[in-house]
Amino acid sequence: MTDNQPSGALVPASTRQEVGLDIAAVVTSVVPWLGGPVSVVLGGMAAGRRYKRVSEALGGLAKDLKNFKNEASELYVKTEDFEDLLGKTLWEVAEERHEEKRRVYRAFLLDLITSPGQPYDDQVRVLRTLELLQPDHFRILKALRAQPEGGNGITGSPLQTLRGRLPSMQETLISDLVEQLNDLRVTSMTSLRTMMTFGGAQDLRHSITKYGERFLAYVLKADELESSAA
Repeated sequence: MTDNQPSGALVPASTRQEVGLDIAAVVTSVVPWLGGPVSVVLGGMAAGRRYKRVSEALGGLAKDLKNFKNEASELYVKTEDFEDLLGKTLWEVAEERHEEKRRVYRAFLLDLITSPGQPYDDQVRVLRTLELLQPDHFRILKALRAQPEGGNGITGSPLQTLRGRLPSMQETLISDLVEQLNDLRVTSMTSLRTMMTFGGAQDLRHSITKYGERFLAYVLKADELESSAA
């Protein structure tokens, strides 16, 4: 290590730069118009396992966009707004240990590119909320989205329904996760323990807010990406 090399560096700076260029080259070879922003963002990112996570996410994104053609998207990825959002997202990918959530970030980037036009501040808000969500929150959202189940029950509660759909989760954890989703305006459930008709307790789709539908869309897209890769 040279005298001016930071002691906490994972690999020499030159190696980080070379790896970044390698990743950017792969993306550029598949989606030429996306390579420039990727190169800029990767310039200052750490190496090691973080680079591996970013490389996997970008490789998957390049595959997703291989046959995608859209002039508005190609213009958008050249903007400062996109470069900033790409940088923020890839830093989160680099730090995220859960593969499932990294796929959700990939779905966020895919939507960002293929459906340009959302205000920058709105996208930043979505990204900040996404940073606070974990795989267990995603499971709650999918359970809330599930179609009502048949049955001969007379009464029930939302908590009983969720407990049945998520048998591996304790009631206290379900309650905590729903409360967190409520605080983030992703869901709007007033009381999990309120007794109601069996049919009403089974249909919980209305409890996902319009804002929450965006995150559910990313989660479902991430599931689709996983299935297509299998």
